[in-house]
Amino acid sequence: MSGTLELRLLATFEKVATRLSFTRAAADLSYAQSTVTAQVRALEQDLGVELFDRLGSRIRLTEAGERLLPYARRLLDLADEARAAAVAPGEPSGQLTVGTIESLTSYRLPPLFELFHHRYPGIRLSLRTTGGDETLDALRRGLYDLGFLMEARTEHAGLETVVLLTEPLVLVAAPGHPLAGRSLATAELRGEPLLAVESGCAFRDLFEAELNADAPRPVAFREFGTVEATRRAAATGLGIALLPEVAVADLLAAGTLQRLDWRPPFTLHSQLAWRSGKQLTPAARLFVERTRQLLREQRASEG
Repeated sequence: MSGTLELRLLATFEKVATRLSFTRAAADLSYAQSTVTAQVRALEQDLGVELFDRLGSRIRLTEAGERLLPYARRLLDLADEARAAAVAPGEPSGQLTVGTIESLTSYRLPPLFELFHHRYPGIRLSLRTTGGDETLDALRRGLYDLGFLMEARTEHAGLETVVLLTEPLVLVAAPGHPLAGRSLATAELRGEPLLAVESGCAFRDLFEAELNADAPRPVAFREFGTVEATRRAAATGLGIALLPEVAVADLLAAGTLQRLDWRPPFTLHSQLAWRSGKQLTPAARLFVERTRQLLREQRASEG
């Protein structure tokens, strides 16, 4: 055991541990797979322990690997911070991988992405649209630098979170719907054609749970996959849908959709999150700052 931990070996180990695949790690690092294997072997020899159990075509971390992983990530984060501090001051640069969700990407954040494209060309944004649980997992595993969430809860194990704003939800239908114009009880919605995005979306799952509470039988939804498809289906009279107000504001203003008088008994919060203990790069800090500023302005304009 040499007693020296090389950052390049730790970086390769961290990537393999995150991806649980030598092949996928090699692709991410633009290495030959034999190079990744050799570097992991070199680190194991240096430490005098095995870091992975090889199970045929699959691998998993050993207990030693599990213990090493958080330290490897801390050392790599610290190295990134030191590198950034040593570089001459100037415009932030580097790649940011950001987990996003359709409701925010399509209807709240285009001005933010436009700003970064024109004002900060040195920052390369890589946007990954994923569901809430998938985003949480990717953040914890270090696959994403930052991630947007729209959740009822605002604390997530292993993550730091900034709550950006409370996200209003609205029940909508085509103009002239029979339920329009009066206050509605939840029970009245159960017999209606219900439209929704796919399961796993926070506002759909909360709506479904509310409708199923004390219901004689589970409610059924017609799934349209995306917010855009769901709101268009509602506008054509196929049923009613609960959606973020920001995603239907234009159709409500145009009279293509109308609001039904039912208030959800739950609240969603748009959030930006990253892994606990991770030192944000200047580019990531700038992204957080500009996101908070943009959404503050949007919240003020919406009243």
